[in-house]
Amino acid sequence: MAKKTVKSKAAFPRKRITPGIIVGTRLTVADNSGAKVAMVIGVPEVKTRLRKLPYAGIGDLVVVTIKKGTPDTVNQVMYGIIVRQRKPYRRPDGTRVAFEDNAVVIVTPEGTPKGTEIRGPIAREAAERWNMIANIATMIV
Repeated sequence: MAKKTVKSKAAFPRKRITPGIIVGTRLTVADNSGAKVAMVIGVPEVKTRLRKLPYAGIGDLVVVTIKKGTPDTVNQVMYGIIVRQRKPYRRPDGTRVAFEDNAVVIVTPEGTPKGTEIRGPIAREAAERWNMIANIATMIV
C-alpha cells in the first residue's frame, strides 16, 4: 500500500466551521504575492458524497488557480488558506462572525506565505491554525 503524505503543516486538524466556500468560488487574494483574484479548484482534505462539490471554511487549505494578477502569476495553480468568508459561522462562545468578502492567502504546499503582508482582517480561527499567517497579519478578528 502506498504511503500517505501530509501536505499541510497546520497546528491542528480541521474544525467543524460552517463552510462558505465551494469549488468554483472566486476569492480576493489578501496578500501582496502578485495575485488579485483566485478561484478554488480543489480542497485536499475533504471527501464528499458522489456529485457533491467539495467545500471549505475558515482556516482550510485549498487549491486555487489565479484569475487576475501579474502576468507571471495568472493561470498558475497554487495553494491558499481561507482567511475570510461571507457565510456566517458560529464561535464556541455563541457569537456569529461574517466578513464582507471571501479572501485567501497564497501559500506554499508546506504552509509558508508567499507574500510579506496581509491586507485586511483575518479570522482568529485561521490565525490559530496557521501560525505563519498570524505572524504577518496586521489585524486578527
